[in-house]
Amino acid sequence: MYRPKIAPMGWNSWDCYGAAVTEDIVKQNADFMAENLKEYGWEYVVVDIQWYEPGAVTHEYRPFADLCLDEYGRVIPAPNRFPSSTGGKGFKPLADYVHSLGLKFGIHIMRGIPRQAVHKDLPILNSSKTARDIARSNSICYWNPDMYGVDAAKEGAREYYDSVFSLYASWGVDFVKCDDICRELPREEEELVLLSTALQNCGRDMVLSLSPGPALLEKAQLYKETSNMWRITDDFWDKWELLYAMFERAEKWSIHTGAGHYPDADMLPIGPIRQDYDKNNKTAFTENEQITMMNLWGIMRSPLMIGGEMTGFDDFTMGLITNENMLKMHRDSRHSHQVFRRMENGTEVVLWTSVSAEGGMYAVVFNIGEEAADISIPLTELEIYMPVNATEVWSSRSITFDESIDVSLAAHASTAFLIN
Repeated sequence: MYRPKIAPMGWNSWDCYGAAVTEDIVKQNADFMAENLKEYGWEYVVVDIQWYEPGAVTHEYRPFADLCLDEYGRVIPAPNRFPSSTGGKGFKPLADYVHSLGLKFGIHIMRGIPRQAVHKDLPILNSSKTARDIARSNSICYWNPDMYGVDAAKEGAREYYDSVFSLYASWGVDFVKCDDICRELPREEEELVLLSTALQNCGRDMVLSLSPGPALLEKAQLYKETSNMWRITDDFWDKWELLYAMFERAEKWSIHTGAGHYPDADMLPIGPIRQDYDKNNKTAFTENEQITMMNLWGIMRSPLMIGGEMTGFDDFTMGLITNENMLKMHRDSRHSHQVFRRMENGTEVVLWTSVSAEGGMYAVVFNIGEEAADISIPLTELEIYMPVNATEVWSSRSITFDESIDVSLAAHASTAFLIN
């Protein structure tokens, strides 16, 4: 299994364009990333759901729409939305373009085999079986009916998934986000193993991301064995109540972060989002809430996938995703965990710490309550028994803590320190 050394960082088209993203939009965001973000470690450009649906225009799905398929029942890009794919080229020209910028290319897929391929009874490459022979017609995603499940025990099932990932490898795909599988365990466990095995054997290194959440804690080991990242939440949007709820999920999943496998808190809904509905839409998160999100994702080492239209980012948003100290915390944190969550001075306070791979300790203080507060955390609660020097992550300001970490935080705000 390919194991990336750091949690993947990139851009995904879902938050801004839903099912309706087009080739020109992907290219403009890839160009922006290459010019402005690549030097900070951002590298994946991911085309999200239904790139094979010619009539997709918003975040909404058209049930039972005609999909673009090849002769072996595999989805291929809709040429009206991805013109470079015409003539059977698939995503290779777009992937080549992204690679020419020094970046990596990713796609979203749904678990299973297209119901359209099953109804047409299309052949499976390198098999005497057909789509109808391997389909589980009673295994259908309730929110998108494009696919039937695949019966992993049937002859032809392995050949089907092998053919799918062989196709992706020929296109130059580096990242696959597989949907309708993460929270479907244990019912779809055999199909997950089959899919993961096909990816591992395709001859190209690819990150495998599992969606949607919430993932099942009792299946943590299986996620680690079969994938690189798995969603611990359903779709995460720019609502404080969803960010508040993430603290409980992060606490439970933090022990499962390790070498090449990462619990995924989902995309970062920052900057212009939901552009398929209104070009004026921007994140509803306050600046404090955005920093709190980045601090939590950073210290727990969640993958960082930008959700907004990057060409519309303002100075604050750019500062959010290019702060080198924050990105270093994301890269270097080890053994991250919640130390406590309690009421202090009338507000709810959370403390996370991690060991830095380069020495020292990260400490992040969150005010997730509804009132501003002065917060004092004795150093002894971090098992530190002498004055220490620290660097405030976001500002690079040097500070000395004699007996306690003392901060004043607005509601929903946070602050992070590297303690030497």
